[in-house]
Amino acid sequence: MSSATATKSKSGKNLDKETLIQALKLMYQARKADDREIMMKRQNKVFFQISGAGHECPQIAASMHLKGGHDWFFPYYRDRALCLGLGVTLLEMFQASVGAEVDPASAGRQMPSHWGSQALNIVSASSPTGTQFLQSVGCAEAGSYIQDHQDELPELSSQPDEVTLVCTGDGTTSQGEFWEALNTACNLKAPVIFLVEDNGYAISVPVDAQTAGGSISGLVDGWPNLHHQEVDGCDFAACYDAFADAVAHCRKRKGPALIHAHVIRPYSHSMSDDASNYRPAAEREAEAGKDPIDRLSARLIEKKYLTQEELKSLCKQWQQEVTDAAEEAESYPQPDVSKVYENVYSPEVDPTSDEFSTEADPQGEKPTTMVDLINRCLHDEMGRDMRIRVFGEDVADATHAEVLEECKGKGGVFKATLGLQSAHGSDRCFNSPLAEANIVGRAIGMAVRGLKPVVEIQFFDYIWPAFHQLRNELATMRWRSGGAFKAPAVVRVPIGGYLRGGGPYHSQSGEVLFTHTPGVRVVFPSNAEDANGLLRTAIRSDDPVMFLEHKHLYRQTHNKSHDPGSEFCIPFGKAKIVREGSDLTVITYGALVHRSMQAAKEIEKESGAQVEILDLRSLSPYDWDAISESVKKTSKVIVAHEDTLSWGYGAEIVSRISDELFEWLDGPVRRVGATDTFVGYAPQLEEATLPNAEKLAEAMRSLLGY
Repeated sequence: MSSATATKSKSGKNLDKETLIQALKLMYQARKADDREIMMKRQNKVFFQISGAGHECPQIAASMHLKGGHDWFFPYYRDRALCLGLGVTLLEMFQASVGAEVDPASAGRQMPSHWGSQALNIVSASSPTGTQFLQSVGCAEAGSYIQDHQDELPELSSQPDEVTLVCTGDGTTSQGEFWEALNTACNLKAPVIFLVEDNGYAISVPVDAQTAGGSISGLVDGWPNLHHQEVDGCDFAACYDAFADAVAHCRKRKGPALIHAHVIRPYSHSMSDDASNYRPAAEREAEAGKDPIDRLSARLIEKKYLTQEELKSLCKQWQQEVTDAAEEAESYPQPDVSKVYENVYSPEVDPTSDEFSTEADPQGEKPTTMVDLINRCLHDEMGRDMRIRVFGEDVADATHAEVLEECKGKGGVFKATLGLQSAHGSDRCFNSPLAEANIVGRAIGMAVRGLKPVVEIQFFDYIWPAFHQLRNELATMRWRSGGAFKAPAVVRVPIGGYLRGGGPYHSQSGEVLFTHTPGVRVVFPSNAEDANGLLRTAIRSDDPVMFLEHKHLYRQTHNKSHDPGSEFCIPFGKAKIVREGSDLTVITYGALVHRSMQAAKEIEKESGAQVEILDLRSLSPYDWDAISESVKKTSKVIVAHEDTLSWGYGAEIVSRISDELFEWLDGPVRRVGATDTFVGYAPQLEEATLPNAEKLAEAMRSLLGY
């Protein structure tokens, strides 16, 4: 028997009186908490309600075999009974209901039933359905990694037999990330239990329209390393035994488990829904006869553990506890409006501070390329910090390390990660499946455990399957949990065009979608030294970072630098003047820095005009002080970026200059960007699409002549 649980060795049919009464209490109070919340919603004391009614049975069974603070949990919104069983109190649940600042799940920032508890290892749940699956796999991976490196990671904790539970409704198994997670968990033999709480409906869509054959069990039967059990989710004894087997399978590290529990949904999907619009009365009445609370109550009476009067007395007592908790919660205030900015970013580590401003200590005799100095930074930081794990598509030298006796290794399609696996081990640099959401979702699960994932998305053009994880999960984790959880992963992404033949799917930009996302830092270096220093800052900071690497700049000669040394950092939000000038300012970044330099030299040769070029280096945050100072000096400004002109990154900068520096301007604020099209394969189409030195020079001439 695991030290993690208080589970009796008896089967579900032979459980003692105390265990059954405790199970009934938790199920009953979970249901009555739903009912109280519904009443409070009608009284406008709470502002959203979604019920877990009918799902209580497998959740309480799970809570009796697993332990909060020992195992890890990724619940979904119907898991009130699970969280109650793990140790979340009724008062804490109602504090969430009223949006109180003391709500430990989110400090009033999320809807009720978005569970979270740092003390109990209940990772902050979000509203998107299905994002929790990949995170749970990453969490389980992190636990195993921390166990393997306990001596080197004394500040991180894991248990040798810990299990991760992830919960879902039947409808969410239609999400692709469910299958990605199940596949990876089976492949890695990860100790993850997938609990599918199948009430037959995804809001109004029945399961037979969602799932081939009408049952998820038929689709997962026979998967390698997967323990699978289908169970009556309204029968407590059956659920209890199912979890006993699943937990034992995972604790013995035999692989993941999937429990398919058929539950009921006696209430509508939420208070915004009316099930009578799509479920016939006869169906709803038949379902009511399966109610797990009624069935467990009947069992207690049948076994003579309780009389009807004793049961009635207990229910009255349990109901009063619910009422008392709800009434007490109403006295707690909502957060002060000033708190809205708290925990968007780390309150402990400020990557814009002077702490990250260090002098270079040049190493070696010859300058080298951007990709080489990115590789050098990764080597240095992995040697310094055991928390770092590098993974992504093709980033390892070789998945099967033995082939390196004959082969030189892959190390990424651009060789940015070459040699990391060989130097630091296959558990620290490894390949992922060809699935971008898989990479980012697992990284989040590792990061909430305290690891430092530095992952690679092979091409920016293919980042979009991961955008859900990036925007709704990675960026929000710290804020939505009120600072209880964080996910400071670094996501490296080759980006941009100018490849001559890259076409529409190897030339994309789109950084503005990430600068428009609070909670994530966005960095875009233009040269080798900056790439090295900014990547080191990204890794040592405590926020999620999108680290954008222009692939055209990887091996250029004009942006080579000496290795600046293993402690070289550059603060975020600090632009660099790469060319002094007095007549016009160009604000830019990435590949357009060099092209702006070429255009400025041409303009100086033609007219003697001096163009100042400001390389932003980081896009969120950006250096407004440097922009303001330069614009006040030159009074004319162009913002240039490679992405499409309309709704691009430059629009924000231009708007702010026009708003705050209008009196300093001697001309309109201009933008240079790509055409509002896609990048063509034919070189002439690419030339016509992307901004180049000639287009920049023409914009400079026009504005200088204004």
